[in-house]
Amino acid sequence: MNYEINMENDIAIIRLYGELDHHETEKIRTDISKTILKGNLHTIIWNLERLNFMDSSGVGLILGRMRELSAVNGRTIILNPSNTMKKIFQFSGLGKYVMEGKEEEAILYARGIVNG
Repeated sequence: MNYEINMENDIAIIRLYGELDHHETEKIRTDISKTILKGNLHTIIWNLERLNFMDSSGVGLILGRMRELSAVNGRTIILNPSNTMKKIFQFSGLGKYVMEGKEEEAILYARGIVNG
């Protein structure tokens, strides 16, 4: 499992690659939480475009970070999950946070700039 965290002002873009299971989740939870706790974060965009597998611990990772962001009225966008992952997010109540498109479009959406 590889991942990247890039900051765009108050937005963190987290790109996950490969497979995300309970062993890998623990490794990245700390880094992501540190980013949130720095205090300037408003939105997390989870780019799952290159994620091949995710078990329930991945859903827990996203839900936990959503709780941390709720303290600052932050928002979450789950970008480009596979069809299987979309079903997981639907069943877990996270379907409304799923978005298809490019990172740039998700950033504009998070900032309230919507075309069309």
